[in-house]
Parts: sequence; structure tokens; C-alpha cells
Amino acid sequence: MKTLCKYKRMTSAFLRRHHVGSRLLNIAVHAAAAVTVLVLGFLIAYIVVRGVPNLKPSLFALQYTSDNQSMLPAIINTCTMTFISLLLAVPFGVGAAIYLTEYARRGSRLTKLVQMTTQTLSGIPSIVYGLFGMLMFNNALQLGYSMLSGALTLAIMILPLIMRTTQEALSSVPDMYREGSFGLGAGKLRTVFSVVLPSAMPGILSGVILAIGRIVGETAALMYTSGTVAKVAGLMDSGTTLALHMYKQASEGLYLNEAYATSVVLLALVLLINLLSAKAAKLMVKGRG
Repeated sequence: MKTLCKYKRMTSAFLRRHHVGSRLLNIAVHAAAAVTVLVLGFLIAYIVVRGVPNLKPSLFALQYTSDNQSMLPAIINTCTMTFISLLLAVPFGVGAAIYLTEYARRGSRLTKLVQMTTQTLSGIPSIVYGLFGMLMFNNALQLGYSMLSGALTLAIMILPLIMRTTQEALSSVPDMYREGSFGLGAGKLRTVFSVVLPSAMPGILSGVILAIGRIVGETAALMYTSGTVAKVAGLMDSGTTLALHMYKQASEGLYLNEAYATSVVLLALVLLINLLSAKAAKLMVKGRG
């Protein structure tokens, strides 16, 4: 009887300690989430409060001058740069991820080499990509300061991100989907493109969204490759993007109000792209359902 009572007391004490620890952990997790939301809210509020009052029609003129400080050419160049970079990086990134996940033998030397290379490229600072792009594309290939040189540099920079997210999305697809497709007589290629890829599309789009965010916010790599000319640039012309335009305004110290206004537009552009991409992912999921 004494042993039983002692056991009950020990069990009760353990449960109380475990319960208190769980509650403390729960509080810590909620506090961390609250701090994250507060920091994000403070940043957005600060940008909106400082930037919205400085928005004016002259900032959206088609031609840039030192008087109007128009950001419209930079907005157009940003969209162009994003489109070209994704056009170059997404096929290679998704294709490499498909090979590593669906075709390559797991644990082989080639797979380990590609994964190690991808991880190494992910950790390289963007300024190093900019220097490489300047030496490789601007000088060696004689592309000069151009949108194409910047897009090639950004494509290499976002390639590891797209590969990694695509691999995770493909790995999350249950094997029963592949086995069911094989059981119905489909080949490997049809299974990958008709079953696996559509199921992994939301995860792949998440990687593309992250890549778009990095492209839109990049400055260091483009400073050495695409240049800072404030005009609507062609493929072989030098042109500035929105983030680089804002950096130049803020660094000069003469157009801080215009820099804050540009930051509002940049934030709105990133949010719009994220919302549209999330909407597209939901529509794809509903379409398959």
C-alpha cells in the first residue's frame, strides 16, 4: 500500500512538471510568433507611414528625369528582369530536381556531388554572384552592362533555391501515386509529368515565389551586371530595377522621400506577386480535386 501511494505521488509530481513544461513551451512558442508578427507589422507600418504621403503622379512618368525621379522605368525593368530570370532558371532547376528525385540512383556519387554543389551555391553572397556576372557575362562574353547579363546572373543565383524546393515537393508526393500509375501501364516519363509534377505543383510554386522575392529585392548582383541607368531598357541595354533605384536614391541622400515612396511600391509589388502565385496554387489544387 505504501509503495502504491509513493508511486502515485511520484506520478502526480511528474505529470505536474510535465504539464508546467508544456505550458511554458506553449507560451514561448506563442510569444515567438507574436514577436515575429509585431516586427513584420512595424516594418510595414513604418514603410507605409513614411512612403504613402510622398507618392505623387510624377513618380510614375514614363521618362525619368532628375526632377521627377520617376520609378516607372524601374518597375518595367523589374518585371522584365523577373520574367527573363525565371524563364532561364525554372526549366533547369525543375529538370535537375526531377532527375535527382525520380531518375538518379539515391546515394550515388553524382547525386551527392550535385547536392553538395547546390548547397554551396545557396550560401554564396549575392555580391560574389555580381562579381562573377561582371567578369563572365559583361567582360568575357562581351554582353556589357545589360538586362541579359543581370538576368543570367540572377538565374544562377536562384537556381539552387528552385532545385531544393522542387526536390522537397517531389519527395512529398506519396509513392502510391507512382505505383498506381505504373500499375495502370503508364511509363516513367508519363508518370512524372502527368502524376508526380501536378501533385507537387503547389510546392514548386512556393519555390518560384521565394525566387521572385529574391529577384525583386536584389541590388548587389545587379549593380555590377545590369547597371543603374534609369530608363526602360531593352535586352542588351543597361537598366535599373526597383530595388536598385531605391538604393541609389537613398544612398545619394537627396531623394529620401522618393526612396520611401519607392519602398511602398516595391512592397506592394512583392505582396501582389505573392498573392497571385498563392491564388494560382490554390486553383491548381482545386482543379486536381
